[in-house]
Amino acid sequence: MRFILIILIFFGLYSSSIAKNYNFFDEAKKLFEEEKFDESKFLFQRNIVYNPKDAKSYLFLAKIFNKEEDKSEEEKNLNTTLLLEPRNEEAMYLLIDMEIKRSNFSKAEELKNDFKEICKSLCKKILSIDARLKEFEKKDAS
Repeated sequence: MRFILIILIFFGLYSSSIAKNYNFFDEAKKLFEEEKFDESKFLFQRNIVYNPKDAKSYLFLAKIFNKEEDKSEEEKNLNTTLLLEPRNEEAMYLLIDMEIKRSNFSKAEELKNDFKEICKSLCKKILSIDARLKEFEKKDAS
């Protein structure tokens, strides 16, 4: 019985150390900051395989897809970020920006209201969102 307990403890420690080795986020972020987007995308995706609930990896993938102008993948990753972390200000702001660019003003307004409820560090962005929405309203009126 004691032998089995020792084996279970060893296996638990071993699998825990393996899981720690599969966190590729820091290296991926470093590559992203160096603008090595293909390499960083690969590592963010690899990190998600081992850490599927890592909202930050999805957010960075959305940023990469934005640079690659792949709007569909960008939106999927922003939505996944918000699914995992509903109070993620940056993801919410990027999604609002995407909706404004699409001229989907009702959705942008809806998201802006949600954003107001969660914002802490990006609250100043609300003014720019309002200004952009008003600018489009003026264009529509003329």
